[in-house]
Amino acid sequence: MLELRDLAKTYNGRPVLNRLSHQFKAGEFVAIMGESGVGKSTLLNLIAGLDAPDSGDIVIDGQPMSALDDNAATSLRRTRMGFIFQAFHVLPHLTLEQNVALPLLLNGQSQERAGAMLAAVGLGGRGGDFPRQLSGGEMQRVAIARALVHRPALVLADEPTGNLDPETADSILALLRDEVKASGASAIMVTHSHAAAAQADKTLILTRSGLHFVQDVR
Repeated sequence: MLELRDLAKTYNGRPVLNRLSHQFKAGEFVAIMGESGVGKSTLLNLIAGLDAPDSGDIVIDGQPMSALDDNAATSLRRTRMGFIFQAFHVLPHLTLEQNVALPLLLNGQSQERAGAMLAAVGLGGRGGDFPRQLSGGEMQRVAIARALVHRPALVLADEPTGNLDPETADSILALLRDEVKASGASAIMVTHSHAAAAQADKTLILTRSGLHFVQDVR
């Protein structure tokens, strides 16, 4: 489903990723851990097409990202991917339901599922509220609902439970896993939490020398 081919990325003369190669299987929920600054968030941004590698390529369903023009890359992100940002990126001028429905709107799909997804993350009945009325943990839940609402083939999650209490984190991870498995999607989650990583099918450690398999959890 997803293949990394010799990815390299440098910031301010410092190599962050160096000839990184790995294959992710369809339907797999993978956690990526590693020390701060090793390039975990950078890797997610490269996969999402939000940043470009200095060299190497990312291949999704046999399609090299480097072969796509801007419009095709945007269409791929919009229809095939869901991204849970560490900083939420919830739009302040839209209601919660409008925020969650945005991927559906952009893809020309029915927006009815937005309310159901808000209920699934524990915010049912609050679709008319605005982000300013939410706590950080609640905004994270909105971001998760928005990432899953259009049933993407690939979910990229950057510290999705970082602003949640343990009980809510467990329920959100269960939702993420259930949605991914029900739709046959793949998910890649960057996390510092061993409890969160334990919910994944597989844990990988990112180091300067690449991605290293740690364990099969399930």
